[in-house]
Amino acid sequence: MPHKVDVHVGQRIRQRRWLAGMTQQKLAELVGIKFQQIQKYETGANRVSASRLWDIADALGVEVAHFFEGLEAEKGKSDGLSQSIPADLIGDKEAMDLVRSYYSIPEHQRRRLFELARVLSDVA
Repeated sequence: MPHKVDVHVGQRIRQRRWLAGMTQQKLAELVGIKFQQIQKYETGANRVSASRLWDIADALGVEVAHFFEGLEAEKGKSDGLSQSIPADLIGDKEAMDLVRSYYSIPEHQRRRLFELARVLSDVA
């Protein structure tokens, strides 16, 4: 059974790859492996070695630490907010489409949209 850290790292790889608009095949080519290995990393079925994670981070343009962000927050998911957020937000296609669309908006408009979303969520 996959370890929760391996699953988390795999989800973060998938999220970053998807946000970059990169296919598993393209990432695999950049890293020098087969795309099936990327699939296994993304599901947590296979652990990613330190050197391979370094190569993946380089290919995706992030620091290695990016793949571990949010891991500590998963320990104590007992507050009301975390219960209203889907467990696999990264796997939610609609949420990821929204994030990708959000970052394609010019920065000044994005800030205004963010403020609108905050106001609407406080009302709900």
